[in-house]
Amino acid sequence: MVVELSERTNRVINIIKAKYGLRNKSLAVELMVREYEKFLLEPELRPEYVRKLKEIEKEDAVRVKSVGDLDRLLGE
Repeated sequence: MVVELSERTNRVINIIKAKYGLRNKSLAVELMVREYEKFLLEPELRPEYVRKLKEIEKEDAVRVKSVGDLDRLLGE
């Protein structure tokens, strides 16, 4: 894939490449995308969110009939 970059963007990619000791600019762009993904994607789309939900589903449910029951359960 050929991508046209501004001079500033090219410099930033080169800095990331050098900072992390990456072999080429493609790896620098991949690193940038992975890091940006953490902030861009909605939590429910992230793989770690799905894993966490599956772990929660395995836990035993606790029935609470009132706020008072919940307070007692939490020790408040």
